[in-house]
Amino acid sequence: MEIRKLKKSLLKAELKRQRSKSKKHRWLVRGAACLLVLLIASGIAYYFNIDKVLDKDFARAEALVEEGEYQRAADSFRSLYDHHPGFARAPEALFQAGEIQNLYLKRYHEALLAYLLVEKDYPESVYFRRAQAQVADIYKNRLRDYSRAIVAYQKLLDGGAPNLDSVQYEVADIYFRMNNFEQARIEFESLLKNYPESPLVPEVHYRIGVAYSLEEAPAEAEEAFRAVIKEWPDSPYAVEARYGLAGVLEDQEQLRSALQVLEDLQGIYPNAEALAQRTEQVRERIRKKKKAI
Repeated sequence: MEIRKLKKSLLKAELKRQRSKSKKHRWLVRGAACLLVLLIASGIAYYFNIDKVLDKDFARAEALVEEGEYQRAADSFRSLYDHHPGFARAPEALFQAGEIQNLYLKRYHEALLAYLLVEKDYPESVYFRRAQAQVADIYKNRLRDYSRAIVAYQKLLDGGAPNLDSVQYEVADIYFRMNNFEQARIEFESLLKNYPESPLVPEVHYRIGVAYSLEEAPAEAEEAFRAVIKEWPDSPYAVEARYGLAGVLEDQEQLRSALQVLEDLQGIYPNAEALAQRTEQVRERIRKKKKAI
C-alpha cells in the first residue's frame, strides 16, 4: 500500500515537472521567435536605409574637402569603398579619394592606387575612363615615368576613350620629352592622318617642324613651318613657326632671309627678349661674314 502511494506521488511530481518544463520551453521558443522577427525587421530596415546613411557619409566627406581637411576627406571617401564596395557611389568615392591624393596632398603613388582600383573594380563606371586618364597623366607629368605613361595612354587609345586626338598628342609629346624626335614626329604625323579635323592640327604641324629641325633635317623643317604660316596665319603657332623658320634659315646660312623674318616679328613675338638676342646674333654673323669676304 505504501509503495503504491509512493509511486503515485512520484508520478504526480514528474508530470508537474514536465508541464512546468514544457511551459518554460514554449516561452523560450516564443521569445526566440520574437527576437528573430526583430532581427529580421532590423536587417530589412538597415538594408533599405543603408544608402541614405552612406549618402550622408559621402556628403560629410565632401564637406571635409570644402573645409580643407583633405586627409580626413580622403580617408572618409576611401572608407566608403573599403567597407561598402557595392554602394552605388563607391566608384565615385574611390575616384574622389584619388583626386584628393593627387591634387591636394601630392601623394601620387596613393592616388595611382585609388585610380587603378577604380579601373580594376568598376570597369562599367563612368569614372573608369577618367581614372585611366589620371593614371596616364600622373605617370607622364608627375612621376616622369615615360615608359609607363606610354602604356597607359595606349590603353586609352585601344579602349576608344574620348578625345583620341589629344591622347595621341600626349604619346607624341612623351617621345619628344624622351628626345626621341623621330618617333615623336611619327606619332604627330599619325595624329594628322587619323584626326585631320582635330583643332590640334596647326600645333601638330608646328611641332613636326620642330622635330625635323632637331633631327637636323632643315629642308623638311622649313616646309613644315611654311605650311603653318600659310594655312593658319592667325594661329599663335604661325608666329612660333615664323620664329622656327628663322632658325632653320640661319642653320642653312640664309642669314639675310633669317634676319628679315626676325625683324618682321618685332612687336609680335611674345618673348621680346629672346627675339632681340636672336636678331642680334644673326646680325653679328652677317657682319662677320662680310669681314671674311
